[in-house]
Amino acid sequence: MSAPKLGIVMDAIETIKPYKDSSFAMLLEAQRRGWEINYIQQQDLYMHDSVAYADCQHLQVTDQTSHFFKLSTTYTQALSDLDVILMRKDPPFDLEYIYSTYLLEQAEEQGTLVINRPQSLRDCNEKLFTREFPQCCTPTRVARKNARIHEFLRQHQDIIIKPLDGMGGRSIFRIKRDDPNTNAIIESVTEHGTRQVMVQRFIPEIIEGDKRILLIDGKPIPYALARIPASGENRGNLAAGATSKGVPLTDRDHWICQQIGPKLKDKGLVFVGIDVIGDYLTEINVTSPTCIRELDNAFDLNISGELFDNIEDKLGE
Repeated sequence: MSAPKLGIVMDAIETIKPYKDSSFAMLLEAQRRGWEINYIQQQDLYMHDSVAYADCQHLQVTDQTSHFFKLSTTYTQALSDLDVILMRKDPPFDLEYIYSTYLLEQAEEQGTLVINRPQSLRDCNEKLFTREFPQCCTPTRVARKNARIHEFLRQHQDIIIKPLDGMGGRSIFRIKRDDPNTNAIIESVTEHGTRQVMVQRFIPEIIEGDKRILLIDGKPIPYALARIPASGENRGNLAAGATSKGVPLTDRDHWICQQIGPKLKDKGLVFVGIDVIGDYLTEINVTSPTCIRELDNAFDLNISGELFDNIEDKLGE
């Protein structure tokens, strides 16, 4: 039996930090298993006469911080000729991202396993998807009108406001009642009332960390990466200067995973990262979840190995 053919749609590989990049961890595991790796960037995807193709390059990787990859010359391949495609393109989740999911969906319809499922990538906004699990969430409102956000602030006194399409802590603000900058913040994040935003009751347990929990086919890895805000910060994002430490899942964490796991599995969301602050689910990351390498290093795990075990089981079904 020939080696499985893997396609990975990702950002330019020369821009990643291999020591902390989750896609790179997946590539190392695929190579260890002898899989053929076909490297694809978003602009390499195209369709001709209802068949999706990509301009690909064979990829070899080495687990080191420099000279860590080698690419072949470019060749063209039908996406349906690949056994598995990992969609690991980082946000922004814009129209180009959506168009890419339609091309990936064409390959899926012809039998290629696409992770995560293209339709679910479109359907499951990483902020709004939490609406399906209100029992897990802090009080939340989505609105764009200034008055609706002020009403929520009056009710809860201390809130977080964030855009629905942000990542890495971008444009996340904390607003307390009587903050003189309230209107300016709301105008900035809603772009003067033209964009919907999410507001949530502030969760003071953020000082203990914003926990990233990884799930494979709806089942959690038993450890989380707690991202602890820098002094004077409210954002538990590594990109915003947070520090991190590995922690075991609590009973509440396991309960949250039990609530959402079956829906993730049903939607073909094979690799997901959820964010939990205190007792509350705040986001469900489905595009390109991170933190594999940090958790692997902290607890001597092989999360990519568990992921590829699951993928191989699906290929055998």
